[in-house]
Parts: sequence; structure tokens; C-alpha cells
Amino acid sequence: MPVKIRLTRQGRKKRPYYHIVIADARAPRDGKFIERIGMYNPMTKPATIEIDRAKAFEWLEKGAQPTNTARAILRFTGVMYMKHLQRGVTKGAHTQEQADAKLESWLAEKQTKIDAGKAETAQELIDFRKIVDGEVKAPVAPKRDEQAEAAFREESSPEAPAEKVEEALVEVEAAAEVEEAPAEVEEAPAEVEEAVVEVEAAAEVEEAPAEN
Repeated sequence: MPVKIRLTRQGRKKRPYYHIVIADARAPRDGKFIERIGMYNPMTKPATIEIDRAKAFEWLEKGAQPTNTARAILRFTGVMYMKHLQRGVTKGAHTQEQADAKLESWLAEKQTKIDAGKAETAQELIDFRKIVDGEVKAPVAPKRDEQAEAAFREESSPEAPAEKVEEALVEVEAAAEVEEAPAEVEEAPAEVEEAVVEVEAAAEVEEAPAEN
């Protein structure tokens, strides 16, 4: 018979909590189960988890397959780590006493983190109640520097680069006009030379009848 470790929903609408159960994989989600090994309440902060580690480990050894959520809970509570250590004992990597010591150390560290999270949550609740009761003022966000913001907006506005590009184009066109001016000056002497040649030709034409 395929067996799963999974959750069954309990509680009222929008306020659920779950039982961690051993059930036939073919049974409906909230149907009959073989054994209940724990409870999971996600509505508290942090979430409340109660589980019989020995029972969960026993069913894992028998081949029960946890669902994704159940596996995450077993990993969080140290059941999967217990299975890992026990596998090391079977292979001779360490003794049972060493495995138990590692598990106890891991559980103590995990419990310390959980207690710290609970204390932080309790302090946040106390501070919130003080603000609601008017005992302390809510923290005020620091005022922004309006001048710095205005300067930043001008620099980051899409119009600024366009203005700079237009200014650069005007400068380039002015430089091009300055470069073209000497060319016009150089062409002027050529026109003067042509005028001198025409005058000399006219003078020669006038002198020709005088010789006859």
C-alpha cells in the first residue's frame, strides 16, 4: 500500500491549520488517515509546528513519501537531518552517539533562532500597541532635500541630452562656416586677375587703329 506523509486541512474559513498525518496515497485529501503525527499552523508568526520526530522518522524508514509541504516541515524540524545521520551510522561514517550529539546540537541551534524570532515579533507587537495607544509617536520619514532632487531631475530628464546635442551641432556648424571663409577669400584674387586681363585686351584693341 503506497503511504504518504501529508497535511489535512482543519479550522474555519480563512483561518486554517493542518494536521500532519500518515495516509493512504489513494485516499482523499481530507479523508481517512492511518496516524496523526503532528500539527502545523501557518496563521501564527512565526508558524507553529508540532511533530513527533520519532514517529515521522519511523514512517520514513518504512518508505512513506512526504508531499512537498510535508518534506519542508520535516526538514525544518530536523527529521530529514535525523534520517541523514542515521544513514551515516548504517554506513559506519560515525557512531550512534556522535549522530545523537550532532542532532541535539542542530536542534538547539534551530530552537535559538526560533526563540529569537518570537522575541522580535513580540517586541514589534508591543511597539505597535504603544503607537496605537498614543504613548509614542510613529517614526517620521526624513525630509528630502528638494534642491538636490531638482538638480537630479534636471540631470536625469530626457530633455537635457537633447539640448546638449543641439548646442554641439550649433558649435560644429559655426566651425564649418569659419573654415569655408578662407576659401572664399582665396577665390577673390582669381576674379581680380581675370578683370586685369580683360582691361589689357581692351587697351590693345584701341591701340590697333592708331597704327593704320
